[in-house]
Amino acid sequence: MTEWLGFVTGAICVWLTVRTNVWTFPVGIANNGFFLVVFATAGLYADAGLQVVFLALAAHGWWQWLRRDTAGERLTVRRGGPRILAAAIGAVIPATLLLTWLLTAVHDTAPFLDALTTALSLAAQWLLNTKRIENWYLWIAADLIYIPLYAAKGLYPTAAVYVLFLGLCLYGLHTWNREAAGRPAATAVAA
Repeated sequence: MTEWLGFVTGAICVWLTVRTNVWTFPVGIANNGFFLVVFATAGLYADAGLQVVFLALAAHGWWQWLRRDTAGERLTVRRGGPRILAAAIGAVIPATLLLTWLLTAVHDTAPFLDALTTALSLAAQWLLNTKRIENWYLWIAADLIYIPLYAAKGLYPTAAVYVLFLGLCLYGLHTWNREAAGRPAATAVAA
């Protein structure tokens, strides 16, 4: 049952993100709770721990999306730029190496893949919190690893929701690119 609740809240969360709707964060917090239980039970400790970190990041993202700058404007969808992208990708490599070492020590069932997807997801969430389009590329990369990993672990509903996430990420990338280019996106909703 918990896995199915994660499926439903996850699908709603990503859909709300595609639509740049701030409700993605409270729904995401519920999703994190469900998947914390699912991943801990499956022995994917980094993915379980990631859910705790995502709770904190969701609170930060929620605040980021709701606050206004000194001109009274809300955060808008935009490109990351080379320095921000280099920082995000530069953080993924050492985080993956460190997490692989730690997860091997605690007998994680898939230490390297669990570490890599955790590092990618954290970088993607950081970019999402600041409404950077490139968050979608990192989510897509993580989903392409998550799908076969979860299927191999027998977490078929979770693997299926990640197939859905992958499709939504591709759609989100398209939608956010249109929004950033200044063309009205049919599915963009004010945060």
